[in-house]
Amino acid sequence: MYAVALDAPYLDTDADQLCFSLDLTERPALAERVVSLGGLDVRLRLLGASHQVFAGPVLETVACLQGATRGLPQTCVRHLPGWVYDFAATTRLLTPEEFSAEVTHVLGQAADAEHSLCGVFPGSPEAVTAVVVETVGGPHGAGLIWRTWHTYPQNGQIVSTYSRLEAR
Repeated sequence: MYAVALDAPYLDTDADQLCFSLDLTERPALAERVVSLGGLDVRLRLLGASHQVFAGPVLETVACLQGATRGLPQTCVRHLPGWVYDFAATTRLLTPEEFSAEVTHVLGQAADAEHSLCGVFPGSPEAVTAVVVETVGGPHGAGLIWRTWHTYPQNGQIVSTYSRLEAR
């Protein structure tokens, strides 16, 4: 795992502030890691309690975006030249005990992954943004999946996303 202690406060303070975009260029990042997987350079970027993943034709951003409609789609499918991209997001509200256990699980997944980026924010060891990416096979060819977690210890929320980019 590539872990960093982030020297910045949250930019997004609630899961409801997050928005989704596939059209933004890079935003100022607190941490970035570039990995090569499946013949693609993949940029994992942490932005406050948000993320960007740039992989092939995909420029995925989950962040608090001025002027954008708030809220994440439950699902999104895009057909791109030579690729299919799928996105899903869930937000869970957990008890303090459940939240702590889930953050421990997320940190374990990030630590066990060969290609990950995990940031911990000051003020709470449970204030985490993590991205894990790996290659997968598919019915039409190779691809990538990445998962992200955005934790909000102040209100017990965890936002999880799952993205798949598959060659077709």
